[in-house]
Amino acid sequence: MARTRALDFEEKQRAILDYAAKVLATMGVDKASMSQIAAQAQVSKALLYHYYPSKDALIFAIINAHLQELDAALEKGDDPGLKGPARLRLLVGIVLENYRGADDRHKVQLNASSALTEDQKLVITEVERRIVRRFAAVLRDISPRLDSKERPLLMPVTMSLFGMMNWMYMWFKDGGRVSREDYAEVATTMILEGIKAVR
Repeated sequence: MARTRALDFEEKQRAILDYAAKVLATMGVDKASMSQIAAQAQVSKALLYHYYPSKDALIFAIINAHLQELDAALEKGDDPGLKGPARLRLLVGIVLENYRGADDRHKVQLNASSALTEDQKLVITEVERRIVRRFAAVLRDISPRLDSKERPLLMPVTMSLFGMMNWMYMWFKDGGRVSREDYAEVATTMILEGIKAVR
């Protein structure tokens, strides 16, 4: 007879992922061990392996959960009824809010994807592409010429926006003089004003 799943299975899994992300983000993928992660999470190594059979599986779970949560937040919060600039500002705000408290998971996503198997990379890439396509569609509506065949700039501009959002953890501090809302406005304005000058 198969074992039934404990009622707190998902809660324990999430806690382990958070602790693991902290260890991996601090020590790096190569140096961090499953033993160190188990110690940080205050669980036995056997229990850690029960949830995640390998470090690869653990890294995949961290990145996948982080991106799936972001994708779900964008799906829930997006408002196609808004005009282009306002919708872009909304989406940028959703991303930056979703990154709140997720620096460790975000660092693992940016720095540890090389540890994934090819199959795992395919899953992650599909979620990333879905997120990027949402932003690209809004930017195309705002400035259709970005998607011209002669000079295709839609993806470079879209990825430049993600560059501004994805690397803000390097300098941003909650409680500082610039809030997430302020920075969402700055990043959106830089893109909107910048694409006017791009030829």
